[in-house]
Amino acid sequence: MKQTGVLMAVSSLPAPYGVGELGKNTFEWINILSESNINIWQILPLNPTGYGNSPYQPYSSFAGDEIYISLEKLANNGLIKDLPKPFENQSKRVNYDEIRIFKEPFLREAFLNFKKYGDYKEFSKKEWVINYAVFRAMKAKNDNKCWIEWEKNDKNWSFAKSDIPKDIKEEVDYHIFLQYIFIEQWLSVKEYANSKNIKIMGDVPFYVGIDSVDVWSDRVSFLLDRDGNPKFIAGVPPDYFSETGQRWGNPIYDWEHLEKNNFQFWVDRIGYSQKLFDIIRIDHFRAFDTFWKVPSSCPTAVEGEWIEAPGYKVIDTLIEKIPELCLVAEDLGDLRPQVLMLRDHYKLKGMKILEFSIQTCGKFAKETDDTVENQILYTGTHDNATLLEWYKSLSIASKRKVRNLLKRHGLKNGSVVSRLNEFALSHISDWVIIPMQDILQLDGYARMNVPGTVGSPNWEWHLNDINHVKKAIKKFKSQVLKWKQ
Repeated sequence: MKQTGVLMAVSSLPAPYGVGELGKNTFEWINILSESNINIWQILPLNPTGYGNSPYQPYSSFAGDEIYISLEKLANNGLIKDLPKPFENQSKRVNYDEIRIFKEPFLREAFLNFKKYGDYKEFSKKEWVINYAVFRAMKAKNDNKCWIEWEKNDKNWSFAKSDIPKDIKEEVDYHIFLQYIFIEQWLSVKEYANSKNIKIMGDVPFYVGIDSVDVWSDRVSFLLDRDGNPKFIAGVPPDYFSETGQRWGNPIYDWEHLEKNNFQFWVDRIGYSQKLFDIIRIDHFRAFDTFWKVPSSCPTAVEGEWIEAPGYKVIDTLIEKIPELCLVAEDLGDLRPQVLMLRDHYKLKGMKILEFSIQTCGKFAKETDDTVENQILYTGTHDNATLLEWYKSLSIASKRKVRNLLKRHGLKNGSVVSRLNEFALSHISDWVIIPMQDILQLDGYARMNVPGTVGSPNWEWHLNDINHVKKAIKKFKSQVLKWKQ
């Protein structure tokens, strides 16, 4: 049976305080999906956003961003006395800095009122929890600078593993508390989704950010100089998105060291993600085969070289160590055949983007014939234009060809975007996932991210009305039911 999903970042969900929370509206969102026969909810990374508020440059691969903690749930549990009035709830953009400032006093109040219970003590002893909490406390102590610029003792604390300094002990406890509450709230969301026969697809970036606890606490797993600066950085060469390539700035893995350690870094990372999600999408999967290695001195990603990675060994290890692992490969872009061979060897689902597969250069528009069953068809992703934005960018002749393509498939009624959505749902692909922006038929202002750019308005799109969502999904439901086989 065909599986249908919706791509929607938690941050974009309607909420009383300007960013999606793990509270009432998220449970309502799950009800809406369930009532519409939608089986998969795909999200973006939930980790604490760092540089440019990008979920792909987080402070940690394990921790959750406290910005998503539901204040209403804290109030219901007696951790905050007075629930604040709505803030930024009508905004169509997530104003991250303002929202963090607004929520901070209430999170601090909840921390002071919290009584350690249940499995809190066990949770607080986990290595990743302690490392993350110390990292955040020391980052605050060092004026939020990157750890490379910290005082020497703080910079090297993870090596010495000395006692937690007294001057940051309370701040460390605060961040442990935040992670405990986050995971408690998130798992209740996941449990509810699963009870409604909805699987959650999480997103794991291939790389980690330089300003992260991952690198700070495990420097030997990366190609760094003696001061902690990356010798080489990750990215991709010039492509469709950028003439100078994409210089991501993430440090490159020391694969030789990781292999000697039986890839424990990856086992821990993916193993923990498997507890949070039902399906794990590996962003930039191709780097398991070959990765673009750029000297850190280069200002762009033009200069670099493709280096082979031990993908088979890594994935063999993950499958051996992590029961019931369910991976999806983000295999987009200009790939060498070996990437697809790696994907198919493990029977992983790959991805196809409808926007990129419709060709309008000939006499008639046509959809390329490389669609196979074992893949996921998207109208677009968080890195692409919305369908409406894409369609508007076409020439008059190309628009006419697209409309004729839809008519040839019997799709004659409704807006072009609605018909493109249905065209996707009618495909042979096992899974079809459509971004909420396309279900709502929104223009370019709702685009989530433009690759190669940093900062606003990337990652800021936000819905401010749950009823608007209900109406759009209700119309979408009839298309879903028509093509669910």
